[in-house]
Amino acid sequence: MRLDQYIASCSGLSRKDAKRAIGTGRVSVDGDIAKSANLKVATGSRITLDDQICQLPGERYLMLNKPAGVVSATKDSDHPTVLDLLPRESGKDLHIAGRLDADTTGLVLLTSDGQWSHRVTSPRRHCEKTYRVTLADTLSAEAIQMLEQGVELRNDPQPTKPAQVRVLSERVIELAITEGRYHQVKRMLAAVGNHVEGLHRESIGAISLDPALAPGQYRELTADEISSVE
Repeated sequence: MRLDQYIASCSGLSRKDAKRAIGTGRVSVDGDIAKSANLKVATGSRITLDDQICQLPGERYLMLNKPAGVVSATKDSDHPTVLDLLPRESGKDLHIAGRLDADTTGLVLLTSDGQWSHRVTSPRRHCEKTYRVTLADTLSAEAIQMLEQGVELRNDPQPTKPAQVRVLSERVIELAITEGRYHQVKRMLAAVGNHVEGLHRESIGAISLDPALAPGQYRELTADEISSVE
């Protein structure tokens, strides 16, 4: 990490102000006044700003209740993103662990921890995602059986892994899957002759969306929620 980026991350200064602090001799590295903003900070270096030790903040883990119309991206020129729902400084260095379509609502996880994010999203981990699905038509017993055995998707050579289906009402089901293919839930229901009219993610692994979070709201994950992703 560059020294100016390190100082900005530790202190809350902008990169411009961090460069200015370095240029005016306010920053030291291992006891020596720093002369270059683009100096690469070595692991274990002792960095001070105005004689105060600078330490990077710990990793961050958030859950967010994504509203419809918001895209799962860090930047988008045409639509609001999940990071736009956070205060500017809160969204710094965060990325999305498990995206949702723009019209899909519910649980989104954001973190600064790349290894933790990989454990959430890696196909090898088979991390279960549970969705509440509103359908155009009642799901037949035959269709449920097909979903629970695995279905063939259009333009996809491999059938899906078995899903778990729980019927909640005439046209609403709960669907749990362990994959993350492109538009997977919508394509699975299309494969059994139905159509998804509403899609809401309720959980990822053992992490369930906090019912106290209104659409657009977020909170930090608890220690137990973080450690549940192994």
